[in-house]
Amino acid sequence: MAKHVLITGANRGVGLALVDVYLADGWQVYACCRLPGQAAALQQRRQAHPALTLLALDVTDHAAITALSRQLADVSLDLLINNAGYYGPKGYGFGNTDADEWRQVLEVNTIAPLKLAEAFYPQLSRSQPGNIACISSKVGSMTENTSGGGYIYRSSKAALNSVVKSLSNDLLPQGIKTVALHPGWVQTEMGGPNAIISAPESALGLKNVIDHLSPEQSGGFYNYDGSVIPW
Repeated sequence: MAKHVLITGANRGVGLALVDVYLADGWQVYACCRLPGQAAALQQRRQAHPALTLLALDVTDHAAITALSRQLADVSLDLLINNAGYYGPKGYGFGNTDADEWRQVLEVNTIAPLKLAEAFYPQLSRSQPGNIACISSKVGSMTENTSGGGYIYRSSKAALNSVVKSLSNDLLPQGIKTVALHPGWVQTEMGGPNAIISAPESALGLKNVIDHLSPEQSGGFYNYDGSVIPW
């Protein structure tokens, strides 16, 4: 019987690559993005893959998250991947932080993953149970921060890591494992042209980590190659 995964931010980059690797492994994939009608790559894949369902979702719209959970009330989820992310402004430097942009980044990167976990807890509870993977970033590591700057994005991912740890403490007793994952420096719109790995490489690595996740690893922070990232 096919497993089921819901992926946010699935229209490009690592999210789209995750759609590909889970489809290739025979999963039923629920791919979410804000405007699926304009997501050409997802539309092409839907023509070839009956196991792919496209869903419209703005992850900052909490009412829409609740409505989507109701729409998928009968689905047993094996995995929720919180992939949708927003970097915000670049190169602004100390003294020029845009607080409105900061709030928007926190809405997407930190608050939305928790709201999605809360909304889809019933679906995750039914499936063996399911797991939650949150795409974080190494720049959210306190230990790895040796250069400063990046206040907005760094803080959003550090806060996401704290959310993951609390989710693990709350949900592991029910068998739901939760993990924060760094996708690597990936050749995407966010990663830029100097990035060192492709989105498919990252997605394969992330899936491998998730596939072999043990209860002891729940609440941890891992690179796409499985290595531990310090807090």
